Amino acid sequence: MHSILRRALVCSLCLLPAFALKIPFSSRTSPQTRGLSPARVTRQSSSSHVLSVGNTQNSFYYTNITLGSQTISVMLDTGSSDLWVTGSVLNAQDTGESLTLSYAVGNAAGDVYTAPFSMAGYSVDNQAFLLVTNTSTFSTNIHSEGYDGLIGLGPNSGSAIYKKLSGDAGNNAINRIFEQNPSSTDDYITLMLSRLHDAGSNITGQFTISELVPGYENVASMPQLAVEMVYKVTDQDQHWQVLTDKNVGVIGPDGQPISVSSIVPKAPSGQLVAVLDSGFTLPQVPRSMSDAIYGRVQGAEWSTSQQAWLVPCGQLINLTFTFGGISYPVHPLDVSSSDFGVTFSNGNPACLGTFQPISSAFSLLGEYDMILGMAFLRNAYTLINYGNLVKGGSNSNKPYIQMLPLTDQVAAINDFIQTRTNGQNLINSPQYTLLPSSQEQHSPETAEEKKQQYEEEILSRWPYILVGCLTFVFLLIGCCVWRCCKRRRMRKMAAQQKLGDNPPDTNRSGPYSQLHDSQSTATLVMQPMRASTLEFKEEYGKDAFSRSP
Repeated sequence: MHSILRRALVCSLCLLPAFALKIPFSSRTSPQTRGLSPARVTRQSSSSHVLSVGNTQNSFYYTNITLGSQTISVMLDTGSSDLWVTGSVLNAQDTGESLTLSYAVGNAAGDVYTAPFSMAGYSVDNQAFLLVTNTSTFSTNIHSEGYDGLIGLGPNSGSAIYKKLSGDAGNNAINRIFEQNPSSTDDYITLMLSRLHDAGSNITGQFTISELVPGYENVASMPQLAVEMVYKVTDQDQHWQVLTDKNVGVIGPDGQPISVSSIVPKAPSGQLVAVLDSGFTLPQVPRSMSDAIYGRVQGAEWSTSQQAWLVPCGQLINLTFTFGGISYPVHPLDVSSSDFGVTFSNGNPACLGTFQPISSAFSLLGEYDMILGMAFLRNAYTLINYGNLVKGGSNSNKPYIQMLPLTDQVAAINDFIQTRTNGQNLINSPQYTLLPSSQEQHSPETAEEKKQQYEEEILSRWPYILVGCLTFVFLLIGCCVWRCCKRRRMRKMAAQQKLGDNPPDTNRSGPYSQLHDSQSTATLVMQPMRASTLEFKEEYGKDAFSRSP
């Protein structure tokens, strides 16, 4: 039994700490249930730019890279931006820098090295990476789970190594690959995830760079979903995040939209900001949304110890997300999972509700509403175009995401019946009928969580708070200047009024008394100092008004 943790966003990538969210239950794994053996992922395409992706119990997805002439299996993570590996790497050069990345599974701490790197047919020299020599803080044996490191596929701005090293030496691996061909506009990756224990699925895990998986080229015709950009000062928290459709972004089990208000201040009304993160096993959604998905299921139980909904395994739950006018149904085998060996309080077997309520302020700056992890991503072939987020590239286009739906609802229902109810169609049985909305259960919210959400509401409005504070300061300064000017003007007016009420006394001496000289100013004006201009000419020998030669 190996503990499965839903990996949190890298804390060191944020100005404020990220909140690690832990899955407090176990996943049953064995070599036979893994999609592919560790460090021996084989290609499924003749193209050098297409890699097959291994699958450990629908909880970890990994592929092979070459680092320092060694083949290493790494987890694919679109939610972070750094490369780290465990053990030792041949031909690696120490940069003299150290770093610690914090995840829910533990701390990835070590020294920053560089080594030759290649992936999907692309090679770069001196790729910076974190060499983690001590994995004792990890709560799971990552090697037994199928990988010995992690490659972050997020924007370069989120890389802690990039910030640690000077210049472009710390650019992340994907950025290094794209910047080698700055004139190209094919700065994209694609990701397709397999589903274990689904006999009706023919989807195989594949990862590509600047190339489409054969047979799925239609992804290029899907709507280009603009990547929602965070504020410039917090671009280290930039993720692959997009907007759901207005008012119909999430369709619940009863076929009706689930109405949830966004915590993102600049999100349009009726829309939510969703992060696509292949590093999260279980999607994280607002609590009210999770309650709407599972709270009306007969026999559903909120597990306080596991902080998750438990439901009967025979309960088929419909769930659909809509982006860009396209519906993305979630396979019912992904809405609840039988992979974790959980039980109801009475000891009977249960299935885990995979769309978990967010139990802490995971987006402290209010930049996204939910994280759609593996349970969602298995239902779409995803293309991520980095656009102008490539540092050192010349692509001026804005980044975007395209997704091709992979789940056929009718076929998915048949898969569910075969897998969960041994071929018996019990979907319309009274025991699996949804309860009325008035009887919906709600998961409890702790006092600490309420406090964190309150803090989140305040911090998420930081741009408005900052503008408000600056406005207040400017108004205060303006008011002070105005009062000072007004007071000075009033003093001047008072002095002038006093002077008008008390005219100068001509009979007294003082600065305002007239001269009593026999020749006043008026007299001097009337009497010329010399008799005529002629006298001046005779005295000085020239005309007083003539021009100088």
